[in-house]
Amino acid sequence: MSAENSRTGTPRTRVALLGTGPWARSTHAPAIAAHPGTDLVGVWGRRAEAAAELAGVYDVPAYTGEDGLGELLGEADAVAIALPPDVQAPLAVRAAEAGCHLLLDKPVATTVAGAREVAAAAEEAQVASVVFCTLRLAPPTAAWIAEQAERGGWFTARAQWLASLFAPGSTHAYASPWRKEKGALWDVGPHALSVLIPVLGDVTAVTAVPGPNGTAHLVLRHTSGASSTATLGLGAPTAAAGVEIALYGEHGTAEPPRWGESPVAYAAALDALLEAARTGRPHPCDARFGVRLTEILAEAEAQLA
Repeated sequence: MSAENSRTGTPRTRVALLGTGPWARSTHAPAIAAHPGTDLVGVWGRRAEAAAELAGVYDVPAYTGEDGLGELLGEADAVAIALPPDVQAPLAVRAAEAGCHLLLDKPVATTVAGAREVAAAAEEAQVASVVFCTLRLAPPTAAWIAEQAERGGWFTARAQWLASLFAPGSTHAYASPWRKEKGALWDVGPHALSVLIPVLGDVTAVTAVPGPNGTAHLVLRHTSGASSTATLGLGAPTAAAGVEIALYGEHGTAEPPRWGESPVAYAAALDALLEAARTGRPHPCDARFGVRLTEILAEAEAQLA
């Protein structure tokens, strides 16, 4: 542990950031640096110049390569990962084996085997883990999800998450190669499922059909007996982009509140990780939940193929 939290007198957790892309710059790094319970102790990147640039903003060391990763893990109590999922998974295993708690991006991996390896490593090392599913962790929507799960009585639900990252002519900063390859199913599918599952129950059956420009349509059956649909796209026309979620049941219709800016949600994810590490109680959105998301998405992907 590092210096103490001035408000509580407890040691702050030393967090290593793995990744240097747009999300790392706009969300992960500023949230870690601003959090009263954490110290950003270094930035690791696959490109030395990118790691040096981001680390310089926060006056912390930059690391790259295998040796650099090992050195940084030795300085950290936890890692925050902002990397493509199939790069994230083996690094998360290595971090867990080094005794670091894991703040993971979604999806944990794009193969079931990769996700299971991360969860197994965390369990073996007895480190805490949290998967950053924005709506599940942002305070306004987290409270709403808990409230709707407690109310029950839901008959069906729908989630529509359309973005224009790959619309014709788009030059969006988040249009990364892995999103182009794996599509909306893997990128925004975890967000939709992280709302539907805690309210309606685990998914017992999934049917997936393709839509235009990489859009995926899912029909889900849940343990509660309710059904839901999810429309997921990254290539929608700009004017059609947006997020809509609604529950339907004996209480009528319920829609979530706005969840605010990503750094605020990420601060809540840090809170969740620190609490899980302190108490030893797994967070509902931990690596095991990440495995379940991966299993559902892999089944849907197989049907789309």
